[in-house]
Amino acid sequence: MDRRRHREHGVAAVEFALVAPLFIALVLGIISYGYMLSFRQGVSQAAAEGARVFAVAPSVSASTSGTLSTKDAAIAAINRSLSSYGVTCTAAGALTENGKSAGTCTVPAASAVCANNAAAKCVKVEIRYSYRANPLIPSFPGLGIVLPETLAYETTVQVNS
Repeated sequence: MDRRRHREHGVAAVEFALVAPLFIALVLGIISYGYMLSFRQGVSQAAAEGARVFAVAPSVSASTSGTLSTKDAAIAAINRSLSSYGVTCTAAGALTENGKSAGTCTVPAASAVCANNAAAKCVKVEIRYSYRANPLIPSFPGLGIVLPETLAYETTVQVNS
């Protein structure tokens, strides 16, 4: 019996060495995918907030009086929604992650005729983030292929008159 235990010495270490990489990859994959889903929800919320602010903000002709234009107010709302991720929408329509270009954010300067109601004015805010090229957290080698290439959301709302 004692000789048998001696032969099995180290078996647990070998089993751990075989199972540990798979377990670590699984845990890191869950973390990476969970963070991406959180960011996906943040992008969706940012597009909705930007459109909502544009739709309900009073019209301002220019930001000369120190008041934000509706476009600037919508961009500020988008930036508040995405600030915890280090992502910013610029006035030029670029989406940046820590100063590096990572996508686009489209906020119109004025409302347009609604597609489904010619008598109403609508605004469409669109955010596109190249997630695979700019992941927010480092990805475990090989796990990046399961993450989406681009996260894109658009929100269209009717503007109050």
